[in-house]
Amino acid sequence: MDEEQLKSKIEAVLFITSKAMQPAEIAEILSVEEDKVEQALLDLMFDYSSRNGALEIDDEDGYIIQVRAEHMDIVEKLCPVELSPAVLKTLTVIALKEPIRQSYLKEIRPAAYEHISQLIEHGLISRSKDKNGRSFNIRTTKKFQEYFKLKGDIKALVKRLDATDDLKNL
Repeated sequence: MDEEQLKSKIEAVLFITSKAMQPAEIAEILSVEEDKVEQALLDLMFDYSSRNGALEIDDEDGYIIQVRAEHMDIVEKLCPVELSPAVLKTLTVIALKEPIRQSYLKEIRPAAYEHISQLIEHGLISRSKDKNGRSFNIRTTKKFQEYFKLKGDIKALVKRLDATDDLKNL
């Protein structure tokens, strides 16, 4: 395989993955020597930076193709928020049991405080002090319904799902 083919294949790997890749991982996927991958990555990074396009290859914690910082406002308008599986599980519990007390959510999902902050930041949930002022009540927002393209009452949706096994395991 020549250098241009290798760069093309590396570009495909970086494009399709959602996480930063190490040269050794890429070499294993492509069945190529790691030093050749490292050189091709440097060449590919130079290619991206010299054409001054909207994309770049970041190498901070491995290699990944990403949109340049100056274009992130466009991405945020067009692309939905990416949530980790753990945060999605916490959001699912909130949606199914809303309004839910934050203290109760913490019992069910130990990392809930961290997830709550992220979900509030993305506008998917809101929280308000409960009557006694010791905890918060958490509920989903209109943005949550828009994000997941939901119409109507969440509890009605749950009934239609007939409490599938996946939902019972949360």
